[in-house]
Amino acid sequence: MSEPITNLNTQNGVPRGGVTSWEETRRVLETAELFWISTVRADGRPHVTPLVAVWHDEAIHFTATETAQKTVNLRGNPHVILTTGCNQTEGLTVVLEGDAVQITDLAALERLASVWATKWNGSWPYQVRNGYFYLYDEDEQKVLTDSNLVFSVKPTKVFTYDIGRSQTRHQF
Repeated sequence: MSEPITNLNTQNGVPRGGVTSWEETRRVLETAELFWISTVRADGRPHVTPLVAVWHDEAIHFTATETAQKTVNLRGNPHVILTTGCNQTEGLTVVLEGDAVQITDLAALERLASVWATKWNGSWPYQVRNGYFYLYDEDEQKVLTDSNLVFSVKPTKVFTYDIGRSQTRHQF
């Protein structure tokens, strides 16, 4: 991925801080523990739900079951917004826009399973079978959840909100 075009957003007032660098923005995406995903239902109503995700190869990756509302929504409209960051009056919030694409390539899924295991210190011990992630309990020797789809979102736009200071737009 090439470096984004980065601009200070002055639409919502005079900024008291400078531009948030792409490096700092990417660090927030890499270290975030929770994201909120926004999708759109077939009837146009929004749907928002929390999820864990990983940043890898310049994209956000997340999982969902076949029957999850977000999966149903993505079948009709792949456009998503993923949000993470701060819910305090100070701190950095990041909003990422892009299209969710299902990953089925075995090698890509194996790499992502490794990234998940590393980031979450083994809390998400995914195994890969038939184009899906499975949660497997080594101690119990049993599958905990099966058929988790894996989606990837490469950003088209990323906004950062340094609460009370400035807003930055990264355009890809």
